[in-house]
Amino acid sequence: MLEKNGVPSREQVISCFPEPSVLIKPKAVIECYQEIPCNPCETSCPFNAITIGDDINLRPTVNQVLCTGCGICVTKCPGLAIIVSSIKQDMAIFKIPYEFIPAPLKGDIWNALNREGKVISTCKIISVQDLAKQEKTKLITVEVRKEFLYEFITIGCPDER
Repeated sequence: MLEKNGVPSREQVISCFPEPSVLIKPKAVIECYQEIPCNPCETSCPFNAITIGDDINLRPTVNQVLCTGCGICVTKCPGLAIIVSSIKQDMAIFKIPYEFIPAPLKGDIWNALNREGKVISTCKIISVQDLAKQEKTKLITVEVRKEFLYEFITIGCPDER
């Protein structure tokens, strides 16, 4: 599907995630599906958890033991291809990049969107981090039902805004 419409298949998405048992703690999930010359994720990780190697065209890999889920790589990725994910009981928690206006506010309920841009549910905004060093990419933490772990990718404005 990726080659036809730019949307990865469910299998491709799942291949980017660590095992659900690892997601008891936040972990980076990198959805780079093609080899391109890029390495800000590797150079920005203070824990050396992301590796590309000598060939800058290779897809990055995440060492889940070293990854703390801090989210620095999320805001540094020029392709917005990184999220941080974790599971708490029946909810999936995501840290996602966000560059649109209006920005959500903590406590808001927004639409949860899949990779096709379709509304799949609602999600609660847990926090909004907007630091100068993030270069206009906000780090939004959201909570969505765990059943959408592999479908959720971003948020969309609620209709009343």
